[in-house]
Amino acid sequence: MDSNDDPRPTLAHRSVSNIRASGGQSSGRESTSGGAPHTPLRPLSSSVFGSPSSARAEEEIIIIELGCRKLRIGFAGDSTPKRFVAFDAEHDKRAGDYRAWGPGYEQDWRKRTAGKAWGSGHELWQLDIRGQDLALVGDRLERVLRDTFTRYLLVDSKPRRVSLVLPPVAPLPLLSSTLNTLFRNFQIPTVSLLSSPVMATFAAGVRSGLVVDMGWNETIVTAVYEFREVKTWRTTRAGKKLLEETRNFLVNALQGRTPESQPEGEPVPNDIISFEECEEIATRMLWCKKSEKTPAQANTEGLPTLHEADESDTVDPAEDSTPTPIHLSSCRPSRTIHVPFSRLAEPCETTFFETRYAPACFDDDELPLHLLVYRALLQLPLDVRAMCMSRIIFGGGCSNMIGLRGRIFDEVSLLAQAKGWDPIQGKGADAYRNNPKLKRNANKQADEGAIPIIQTDPSGTSGEEPVDEVEEHIRQEKSYKAPTQGVLRAIDSLGPWCGASLATQLKVPALAVIERDIWLQQGVNGASRPNEIDVQAQQKQQRQSVGAGGLIRGPGNQASNWTLGVWGAV
Repeated sequence: MDSNDDPRPTLAHRSVSNIRASGGQSSGRESTSGGAPHTPLRPLSSSVFGSPSSARAEEEIIIIELGCRKLRIGFAGDSTPKRFVAFDAEHDKRAGDYRAWGPGYEQDWRKRTAGKAWGSGHELWQLDIRGQDLALVGDRLERVLRDTFTRYLLVDSKPRRVSLVLPPVAPLPLLSSTLNTLFRNFQIPTVSLLSSPVMATFAAGVRSGLVVDMGWNETIVTAVYEFREVKTWRTTRAGKKLLEETRNFLVNALQGRTPESQPEGEPVPNDIISFEECEEIATRMLWCKKSEKTPAQANTEGLPTLHEADESDTVDPAEDSTPTPIHLSSCRPSRTIHVPFSRLAEPCETTFFETRYAPACFDDDELPLHLLVYRALLQLPLDVRAMCMSRIIFGGGCSNMIGLRGRIFDEVSLLAQAKGWDPIQGKGADAYRNNPKLKRNANKQADEGAIPIIQTDPSGTSGEEPVDEVEEHIRQEKSYKAPTQGVLRAIDSLGPWCGASLATQLKVPALAVIERDIWLQQGVNGASRPNEIDVQAQQKQQRQSVGAGGLIRGPGNQASNWTLGVWGAV
């Protein structure tokens, strides 16, 4: 008997067409309705639909950018991180801690911060690690990583490689604690170390540049030439000092005092205004003044472009005395102060520039930013300076302040126009250059010298330089554009995390690669110095020992010497 002639009805759950139709309808309802809670879907990579070999070879690599106060975590190849973590006291709470909903919790911030440094609860680690509990730093980092892997990255316990982006001045004990946390608490086979200035240069699309990282504890100026760090300069004028100046500014405004009337060296109490409120005011309301002088610009062909604007109601922001209301809810009692708009630029002026004092009054670790950038360029070799001065990259959280990057660039341009690029400076050097007697004596000695001067015929061909055929062939190409160098110029960058994401996706070799087994056996004391390792031989050995996904490595092929890169050069 034929099955098609069966008079019995077909059950709904046995019909393939009904199953497919119902499945498609249910998926459509889930995608359109936003009322029911559901787990967000992970973006599927192209390797899922390929062969199994390609899916194993293209494994997901996690990029972690470790900062003093903030953390960025995501996958390699993505344009933005999956999670951005800002550490504060709320991250240290345990499950079931409902004190934040109790009455008077917000006003009891003085009891919670008593006996601690101002803003210490908002830092993952401090620059001075003496006396700091590094085990607590590792526990806080582990908690954030587990929460991120489970809720944001949606990854399982499969071993995945990690690329760690660090500033070049990260302390070695902090790096050791971070690697212990990653290797002991997570199934991570290898950790690659990447330098944040180099990755910021990579994200800007250039090979060389001067990276000005205005961070929390310090502002770090790093010269990068052909993806190599040449030299690093530091100053304490950074975000922490900016918030301290903002606190002093608000306390003086509350008490009706001016900065000139405050005694120099008198500390300001920390229990008047909370750290969170000072940070919010500094982020939302502070701005930076323009330079008093405008640097001379090079003449361009044609007439300059004029922008239309209503000049009748235009007021210089530096002279704007419009009262700006600022509500302070953390002080006792809560008050609203009115500050002229022009005075909101005073904390930035005091923190980053300090134009009231001469350059000789500052120590080496507290130079103003414009003076630090100028001296950094002045100390570089000529060819490195020509490339870096045309590729100045500003980064860090403080670089987002309105007008700060333009002010630093204008001040550096003024210093270069006034003093030039001669490292010998001072009144004696200027008097020596401008002395007419020395010039006459020099010309007389050149004319009456014992050594005869041979003058060549300019029309002759003996003095012509040999022609490089390769360079001429490159210049004749239509798409050839000579690299910009020798002029001051600022460029934008996507940031160190995006640079590390792109570099890892393109299989760019890292500064240092640490394997889990070797680290658990030897620890930080087993690392060799960078100059004791043949980098080319090590990379060749790694390429020969890499299996599918970089996870299969024979014990006989492991490198006996390994390094921590610039962080282990002690």
